[in-house]
Amino acid sequence: MPRPTAAQIAYGSITVIFSTLAMLLLSQTTSTVGTAIIAVSALALGLLVAMTVPQPKPRVVAFRKPAARTAEEPVPVVATGSKTKTRTAA
Repeated sequence: MPRPTAAQIAYGSITVIFSTLAMLLLSQTTSTVGTAIIAVSALALGLLVAMTVPQPKPRVVAFRKPAARTAEEPVPVVATGSKTKTRTAA
């Protein structure tokens, strides 16, 4: 299960707080049962809002292939016309 994002936590928390305040003010309840029902319904609404916030899509990283080797393996070069003396077996 993926971890919740910061946006999900923020939207869910704000929804719980504001919906609780709105329902308490609109219902004008003073009983414990009424307050508990409002709290549970606000938590359910906050959870619903948090789960419907779109998840960020995973970033696709472009994979760069290494450049193709066009050159063949290096060939040793024989020096011509060098002034080195070679010994011959006598």
